[in-house]
Amino acid sequence: MRARDEFFIGFFPIPPGLRPFLAAIAAALILLFAVAGWFAASTQAAPDEAGFRFDFGRQEVTGVLSLHPYPVIRVTEGSERLAAGRTVMLSGGGKFAPPQVAALDRRLVKAGGVILRRGDLDMLQIGGGERNLSAAEGDAPALSPPERLGRWRLEGEICDGKCAAGAMRPGRGLSHKACANLCITGGVPAVFVSAAPIEGATFLLMAGPEGGPLPPEALAFTAAYVSVEGEIERIGDLLVFRIDPATLRAL
Repeated sequence: MRARDEFFIGFFPIPPGLRPFLAAIAAALILLFAVAGWFAASTQAAPDEAGFRFDFGRQEVTGVLSLHPYPVIRVTEGSERLAAGRTVMLSGGGKFAPPQVAALDRRLVKAGGVILRRGDLDMLQIGGGERNLSAAEGDAPALSPPERLGRWRLEGEICDGKCAAGAMRPGRGLSHKACANLCITGGVPAVFVSAAPIEGATFLLMAGPEGGPLPPEALAFTAAYVSVEGEIERIGDLLVFRIDPATLRAL
């Protein structure tokens, strides 16, 4: 090595002659990662406008509460944003169903909270305390029975309805799998995000084959693109997908 050659040694200062070269390499790498990040982001589907709609204000409705497969309220007296006739999924704070629901199944109730909304998916997050969810005066009215729409095979993603509606971002995809499973096991309604609209709906409330909550084996398939068969029924304006877990396939 000639005496004028410069040589980099990690525990010595950078030789002056190498500094422009290293600065150019560092700038090129920063630019490369920025372009790669932009390209990766541009290939992702838009998250749509979703989240807590605090701008709607507190919503108060009266309706019949059902716990099967997950807490929903079939609205009989609506609000400005949740009209009578709607069937609305319910959640509590955090990753749990409202604790008050256990004693109110099939009863007429008054419910108050804030709406989460993504497209045709609405959820009402109930606050704590009896003023947010309590029995209403009078008997629960008779409601129309479920309308059976036959057996279907759908492709899409199993999500928890609260995060899919915008409580967290991303509320879908493999990065959200652990959170989705915690929400579903905590009693938050599970939803199927269909790859194509079914009877005009993209989000379907999920149930087990007998109409109860999702069976535990279905949790292995959350947050991934799957194919599954099952019976679809309409409850009010809400579609319920009663899956056959033996048909679940990752795609």
